[in-house]
Amino acid sequence: MSENLFDAFEPVSSKQWKQQIQYELKGADYNDTLVWESLEGIKVRPFYHEDESEIKYSSTINSEPFKVLQNIFVHDVALSNKRALDSLNRGAESIRFTVENENVAIDNLMQNLPLENVAYFFYLPFLSIDFVTKINDFAVKNNAKCSIQIDPIGQLSRDGNWFENLDKDFEKLIAISAKTTTPFIAVQSGIYQNAGANMVQQLAYTLAHVNEYFNRIKSINQPITIEVAVGTNYFFEIAKLRALRLLFNTLAAEYDHTFDCHIVVTPTKRNKTLYDYNVNMLRTTTECMSAILGGANSIANLPYDALYHKDNEFGDRIARNQLLVLKYESYFDKVSNPADGAYYIETLTEQLAEKALLLFKEIEEKGGFITQLIEGSIQKKISESAAKEQVLFDTGKEVLLGTNKYPNKNDKMKHDLELYPFVKQNPRKTLITPIIEKRLAEKLEQERLAQEE
Repeated sequence: MSENLFDAFEPVSSKQWKQQIQYELKGADYNDTLVWESLEGIKVRPFYHEDESEIKYSSTINSEPFKVLQNIFVHDVALSNKRALDSLNRGAESIRFTVENENVAIDNLMQNLPLENVAYFFYLPFLSIDFVTKINDFAVKNNAKCSIQIDPIGQLSRDGNWFENLDKDFEKLIAISAKTTTPFIAVQSGIYQNAGANMVQQLAYTLAHVNEYFNRIKSINQPITIEVAVGTNYFFEIAKLRALRLLFNTLAAEYDHTFDCHIVVTPTKRNKTLYDYNVNMLRTTTECMSAILGGANSIANLPYDALYHKDNEFGDRIARNQLLVLKYESYFDKVSNPADGAYYIETLTEQLAEKALLLFKEIEEKGGFITQLIEGSIQKKISESAAKEQVLFDTGKEVLLGTNKYPNKNDKMKHDLELYPFVKQNPRKTLITPIIEKRLAEKLEQERLAQEE
């Protein structure tokens, strides 16, 4: 059928839409009734039209299907190897090992693991030239696709201290860049979201974080991994990831860096709850959908019980299967850029990118990201943003079902807590005030736990 049926309809302009909406409002104010403002200062309109959607940038997005990433904390090498094999047999397409110390034998950890078409990440909460070299030698010898995740600035942000100090940490990174061909720089930007930063701040801080590495390591000849946390503001999160890739590529071009970033996404912990915890599965499902549509390269889903249960086979299986259903039963891997041409998402992407770029320039004018961390400006801004969101939750304007809306009064949690689910107090001397991750429901949950018999 070659006839275009839409030719039979007259196009409707944005002006006509507005006139019809105004008529149906019966005198109510258009802006007060239908336009709302996000925490980022973006005013969201009730409709978006081609007439008013002039896109000024060239959209770039990951064109390959996303990979299902399984996180494995390496405590016992043999058990971690076994778990990796089992995860791959059950649908995982990529593995990320968190290696706690440099005594781990890489050959034993990777024994019998399939190396073809499987990417392996090694997250290192320490900085060792020798250990990085071991991973690189293994990758080169076995033609394995490996990436190392080292982030001294992330260590400073999260812990309050460098691995050693600024100069020594970057001396080691520069030495690593000269010795290895394996990607080794990672930006752990999820902490900004989990601590309560709004999306403009998340993007600007991530960009400034990346810029410190470009400035201080003159020859980065490998892709940079960026870890991102996504929440449940569905369309905004799609736009955030698109804006991140756009901003990264714009910055990278200034340094003649020709590699696209590798975006690894994990659902946020900030909106997850102890009570009515099964709702966490619904939250992570929509968050993973945002990650896919936003162009994530790899997605590591968060198990619904991660707040209070140690790693367990059931929680991991459910989390992994959520992604597998989205990929193989919902066909989310079949279209490379499904959000392209959606005026709402394109407009959000542009607004987030422009606001983040302005904030990034402001950070650079004031000495850069590390300087702003040491002065405490970044922490202060995140705390202010988190406080605004906390007020919305406390007053019921931001809803978490089962916690501050429709709670199950018979739900008991004390006997189920294998892990401490709240902010941990650890008084010690630090170079800076660390950025602290905190969930919205913590205070309310602590009050409920205190009431349990």
